[in-house]
Amino acid sequence: MLVIGLTGGIATGKSTVSKLLKERHVPVIDADVIARQVVEPGTSGLAKIVKTFGDGIILSDGQLDRKALGSIIFNDEQKRKQLNAIVHPAVRRAMFWGVVKYWLKGHRICVMDVPLLIEGPLWKLVYKVVLVYWRVFSPVSPQNRLTVISSPPDIQLQRLMLRDNSTQEDASSRLNSQIPIDDKLRYADDRIDNLGGIEELNAKIDEFVIGLRKEAGWSWVLSWLIPPYGVVSATCILAWRAIWRRYKLKEKKS
Repeated sequence: MLVIGLTGGIATGKSTVSKLLKERHVPVIDADVIARQVVEPGTSGLAKIVKTFGDGIILSDGQLDRKALGSIIFNDEQKRKQLNAIVHPAVRRAMFWGVVKYWLKGHRICVMDVPLLIEGPLWKLVYKVVLVYWRVFSPVSPQNRLTVISSPPDIQLQRLMLRDNSTQEDASSRLNSQIPIDDKLRYADDRIDNLGGIEELNAKIDEFVIGLRKEAGWSWVLSWLIPPYGVVSATCILAWRAIWRRYKLKEKKS
C-alpha cells in the first residue's frame, strides 16, 4: 500500500484537497481530527495538558479551550514543544493503527493529512510527500523579469484571518509556528498548486489520483496476501527513498 503524506502551509487549501481525495474514495487519515480525539474529556492526553498548562485551558463543559491554549503556545516555542511532546506521540500511534486498518481492508493507497508533516519525523516514513501550495508571479526590477513567489506570507495571513476570524497578531503567531512554505518545497516529492479555482483543482486531483493508482499497480495484492513480503518490501522502499531524499535535499541546498 502506498502511504502518502499530505501537507501544506496554513490557509493554502490542504483541507480542500483532502476533502476532494475523500470524494474520490481515497482513504484519508486526518491528523487534526485525531489530535482532537486524543485530548477529549477523560483522555490521558487532556489530563497531561492540564497538568502542564493549568486549569485555565479547560472550558466549563470540560472540553479543551483551544483558543486559550493557542494564545499560550504560539508565542512561546518552549511551551509549544511541551504540548507537542504530549500530543504528537498519541497522534502518531493512532495514525499508525489507522494505516494498518486500511491495509487490512485491502486499500492500495492511504493518505495521511498532516499539517506539521515536515516539522516532525513522519515525512521520512511515507512513500511520497505531497505539498499543497499556491504561487504567484512578481516582477523583479530592474529587468522586470517574473519570479515565482510560493504562497506569500502576507496573502497567507489575509486568508487565515478571514478563515478563522482571528486577529492579525494571532494569525501571525500561527504562521510563525510553521516552517516557511518555501522551505517545505524542498521536501516535496509532488506539489499541488492551488492558486486557481475549484474546477482547476478538481482536474488536478483527478490527475493526481489516477497517477497514484497506476503507481500502486497490482503488487500491493501480493503484499496484502503475504504480510512478511509486504513488511520487507516497505522497508526496502523506505530505505531507498531515504537515501534518494538525502541526496536531493543536498542538491537543492547547493
